[in-house]
Amino acid sequence: MTPLAHLLLRQIAVQGPLSVAEYMTTCLLHPEHGYYTTRDPLGVAGDFITAPEISQVFGELIGLCLAQAWVDRESPAPFVLAELGPGRGTLMADALRATKAVPGFHAALHLHLVEVSPVLRAAQGQALAAHAPVWHNSITDLPDLPLFMVANEFFDALPIRQFLRDGAQWRERVVGQQNGALTFGLTDPVAPPALAPRLSDTLEGDMVETGAPAVALAQHIGERIAAQGGAALFIDYGSAQSLGDTLQAVRAHEKVPPLHSPGMCDLTAHVAFAPLQQASPCASALSEQGTFLNALGSGPRHGALARGKTEAQIETLWQSHRRLTHPTEMGQLFKVLALYCDNGPAPVGTVA
Repeated sequence: MTPLAHLLLRQIAVQGPLSVAEYMTTCLLHPEHGYYTTRDPLGVAGDFITAPEISQVFGELIGLCLAQAWVDRESPAPFVLAELGPGRGTLMADALRATKAVPGFHAALHLHLVEVSPVLRAAQGQALAAHAPVWHNSITDLPDLPLFMVANEFFDALPIRQFLRDGAQWRERVVGQQNGALTFGLTDPVAPPALAPRLSDTLEGDMVETGAPAVALAQHIGERIAAQGGAALFIDYGSAQSLGDTLQAVRAHEKVPPLHSPGMCDLTAHVAFAPLQQASPCASALSEQGTFLNALGSGPRHGALARGKTEAQIETLWQSHRRLTHPTEMGQLFKVLALYCDNGPAPVGTVA
C-alpha cells in the first residue's frame, strides 16, 4: 500500500467518502506524494508517451498553426505564447524551432508556461533556456496581452465527478473504504440541476462525468481571448459529450485499476468538448486530430524528414505519422478544440 493510500484511508475514516474529483486531485497534486509533483512521467522510462515525443512534426505544426493565427490577427506585439502543462518542453521547443523564420513572431512573443511540477519545470528550463520562459502555477497569473496558447493532454487530467443515472435522479460515485482498502461506492439519489438536460439522452444505469474545473478554465481562457485577442488550441482525447465511465489509471504504459497505487499512477478521463465550447464566449471550432494534422501537412513533412534516411528510420517516421493521424490510432479519438477571437479566421486546420 502506498503512503498516499494510507493518508486517503485516514481522511475517509474522519471525513467520509471522497468524490472522484477529490480523489483525482489528491492523487495527482499532493505536495509530498502526488503523481505530478514528484516525478517525470513521460517517455519509455515513464508511464506514458504523448504526441510531442512520438514525432517532432506534432510540435512543429502546432507552432506554425499558432503563428499563422497570429499573422491573421495583424501580428500583435507584444503577445503571450503560452502552454498549459508543457511536459518536458518538447512541444514548445519544436514549435519555436519551426516558427523562427516567421517575420516578427519571435521578437514579439513572451513565453509563459503554466506548470506545477518542480521536476518538469527543470526539464522545461533546459529545453527552452534560449527563450527565457516565465513559469506560473495558474493561468490567472498570465499577463494581460494577446494570448496564443496550446494545451496538449492537459484537460484530461483535470478532476471529474461521476454520476450514475437512477430513474429521474443520479447517484454520485465516490471513493470510500472497506476492510482497510479503497473502494468505489454510490451516494443516495441526488438531482443536480446541471444534469437535468442529460435525462433526455441517457438511460437507466448510464454514467455521466462532469468537469467543472475544465469548464471554468475554458471560460476563463475564452474571456481573455475575447477581451485581448488571440487563439488557443486544446488537444486531448474525448468526444463532444460525456457518456460512460472513462476514468483510467496508467502505470508503466499499462492500464491499472483507478484505485491501484494512488500517487504512483497517472489518472485521466475523456474530455467532453461541447461544455468547453458552450462555456467560452469567443468563437470555437472542433476537429479530429488526424484531420487537423493532415490539413497542416503532416504527411509531406514526415516525407521531407525521411529523405536521405535509412530504411529503418523511414519506417519509424511513417509509423509516427500513422500513429498521430490514423483513425484507428490517435487520429479520431483525439480532438483539437480551437478558441479564437472574431477579428480573424479559425486557426488553420480546424473546422469552423
